[in-house]
Amino acid sequence: MPNGQRASASSEKPGVFETIRSDIRSVHTEVSKTGVKETVRQTFADLDRFYLDEGQQRFLAGVGAVRRWLWRSWWLLKSLFLRLAPGRRVLLLLSFVLLWVSVQGTVGPGSARVDLSFVGVFLILMVLLLELKDKLLARDELEEGRAVQRALLPDPDPAIPGWDVWLTSVPANDVGGDLVDVMRLGDERYGLTLADVAGKGLGAALLMAKLQATLRALVWEQPDLGDLASRVNRILCRDGLPNRFATLVHVELQADSGRVRLINAGHMPPLLVRGGRIVELPGGGMALGIFDGATFTEQVADLQRDEMLVIYSDGVTEAMNVHEELYGDERLRAVLETGPATSSRELATRLEADVQRFVAEARRHDDLSLLVLRRTGG
Repeated sequence: MPNGQRASASSEKPGVFETIRSDIRSVHTEVSKTGVKETVRQTFADLDRFYLDEGQQRFLAGVGAVRRWLWRSWWLLKSLFLRLAPGRRVLLLLSFVLLWVSVQGTVGPGSARVDLSFVGVFLILMVLLLELKDKLLARDELEEGRAVQRALLPDPDPAIPGWDVWLTSVPANDVGGDLVDVMRLGDERYGLTLADVAGKGLGAALLMAKLQATLRALVWEQPDLGDLASRVNRILCRDGLPNRFATLVHVELQADSGRVRLINAGHMPPLLVRGGRIVELPGGGMALGIFDGATFTEQVADLQRDEMLVIYSDGVTEAMNVHEELYGDERLRAVLETGPATSSRELATRLEADVQRFVAEARRHDDLSLLVLRRTGG
């Protein structure tokens, strides 16, 4: 980069004091919304979920405040220490030793006062710098993965004669494990998929990409949706990741026809919005990637004009607010029954907005995906 461009790029970066002022305003805004007590509670709840196992969390919930703080402090420090790389553990341990020596105030037989606290602080800063470096590198890689996922997302409003379709997927993290896809399988035949890979993060995203590629490769060869799900399941059982599975609803429809063929592999039953009533379609079979010999049965639904089929991931019903309450099926059904929607997009937007109002300032823990089909033909 030429010197002039480098200087210009450098001058565009915010200064330290400007950054600090911006951070203070941001923290003040966040704390004003939830309050200091709730902000602290959410912070420790996030730390507990990340660093502590379920047994430790149950133990903390059953003891008094003093014991809770003592045990939590010990377990968090222990987990932090053990998760560091070996070299960084040594640096952190050495920094604690130097800080302890400085607190004691004397070293050696001559009782000469030696203040090594600045060395201990420097070593702690070194550990923080190394951890930050790793985090920034991982963030850059995740951002590249997110860009690839965005590129793979289909048009949210695919043009299918006789149908009004809307698809959306909102990841909880930088990369998501939900799959929404649209495939044109011929002049009049279309395939639409919503799948949810167990877990979150990069592992779920990689399995999601494999599931998408497998489906796209096999869907042309398997007109029977039960056989299609069986073949996909065998491939995931053979090549999938340990303890990873996926639930899926795959829909096939014909342009200008209200008949919908679908396969449900362990997913929540799709909901048919018909005349202000909610009709739950039959539940599906086993999730993909668990049992090699699982079998699946194709389902059929006939939609009349303005009737809608809503397929959703558990990021909708299992969305949690700051009080760890679930959004649940009742709220979902209430939104679907709240007046007729003029389009699939309107219904999906209405549902997303209601989930967001419920979640409010709480951190999302799962991806939220929707596939809404509305019959527009006669």
